[in-house]
Amino acid sequence: MPPIIANATNTAAVWPGSLGAVWGYRRELRQIAPHVYWLIVPSVAGAIAGAMLLRVTPPTVFDRLVPVLILFATILFAVQDRVQRMLNLAPEHHGSFWFAMAMIFQFFVSVYGGYFGAGMGILMLAALAVLGHEDIHQMNGIKNLLAVFINAVASGYFILAGMVRAPDAVVMAIGATLGGVAAAGIARRMGRKAVRRGVIAIGFSMALVMFWRL
Repeated sequence: MPPIIANATNTAAVWPGSLGAVWGYRRELRQIAPHVYWLIVPSVAGAIAGAMLLRVTPPTVFDRLVPVLILFATILFAVQDRVQRMLNLAPEHHGSFWFAMAMIFQFFVSVYGGYFGAGMGILMLAALAVLGHEDIHQMNGIKNLLAVFINAVASGYFILAGMVRAPDAVVMAIGATLGGVAAAGIARRMGRKAVRRGVIAIGFSMALVMFWRL
């Protein structure tokens, strides 16, 4: 399958998985601050921009940036505690400046998600960590909520543009949905520390595989 068609089909397929994961993390999402929902706005705008970019731009240069972005995000997520202490990002120190930065960062993450998608979750977890979020389960819930909007908007664009192979997307979507629902329960049983370590291991593994392919 051509890489751009494969990427568009994958985006359409993982959308139900994100929706399933949101349901799995519904308990944690009830506890998030209302202003966090404003991150949906740059998520939708960025996803549209990224999807349009994928359709009209050769992916070669951007593909070379992908492992660098994933590696950077994973390192940032791994040193979250030190960054929070250095920048004094405890929740009581949050203000409009940091939230504005979060909105801008989320827009660019969503452009990335609409264009390519791999490692998008790592980037969002890193951003949430730097902004002072500490509960990995709640962070996963927010990440999946935003991913629902990013993938839905990008998928809609790709479907309308005839870039999605529906039979493959349906098969993948079934697995993604089952995995998304099951992952929340598995993560709770594993515990927060184990999940954080798992995220870091997955991030480094993805970056290494993509560097190797280049």
